[in-house]
Amino acid sequence: MTERLGASTDFGHVEAWVFDLDNTLYPADCNLFAEIDTRMGDFIAARFGVSLEEAQRMRKSYYYQYGTTLAGLMRLHDVCPNAFLDYVHDIDLSVIAPAPELGQALDALPGRKFVFTNGSRRHAESVIARLGLDGRFEDVFDIHAAEFIPKPERAAYERFMSAHAVAAGSAAMFDDLPHNLRTAHGLGMTTVLVDCGKIDHPEHRAIAGWGELPSHIHHRTDALAPFLAGIGAMRAEEADRAASAGAYCCL
Repeated sequence: MTERLGASTDFGHVEAWVFDLDNTLYPADCNLFAEIDTRMGDFIAARFGVSLEEAQRMRKSYYYQYGTTLAGLMRLHDVCPNAFLDYVHDIDLSVIAPAPELGQALDALPGRKFVFTNGSRRHAESVIARLGLDGRFEDVFDIHAAEFIPKPERAAYERFMSAHAVAAGSAAMFDDLPHNLRTAHGLGMTTVLVDCGKIDHPEHRAIAGWGELPSHIHHRTDALAPFLAGIGAMRAEEADRAASAGAYCCL
């Protein structure tokens, strides 16, 4: 795939680093999506007394119509979001390996760091702890904080930016789903597609057929930690040059 580089190659303007959680901070081959997918089907089947096949049909239908399965369940069936989220995120996280290199790369980034997820804070904090990334993020902006408006809805991003005084023009968004980055790009964020493995999702399948990056994605990486480490090194070099220039002017 051709990776387009242009005016947005430089991350020197970025003051806020915004990361999706699932299949972004950890690789997709952990296959947590499949576990969550199964538990969503189980929840729907038990709640409505339908077969697992019908439950999965409902799950997919709600996802495509409303952005998330939960949004459809809440809108059409008044399902309690906490009950749903607690159930579907009750999964085995032992498949997630600690990520010390990612921790070091995050530490080297100047500025504020956030997790912005359609999942729950409890799930995000459990994953962050498993990765060994505690203390790296200023906050987790979850589906509760977004008042159950999910990405890629523009209102979710606006709530996030308002809650944390983040300016879109000085923010970089990292996500594994291109349609989430489309909204971020429309708001003025620098966008990075984290393509760290494939899952059975239409957006992931579509990526394989790309000849070049679409216009709403500035960068693509299949290895988040070294990508961030490269940015951190670049920012450190810029700071050193600025300091040297300042010292020279004072001579």
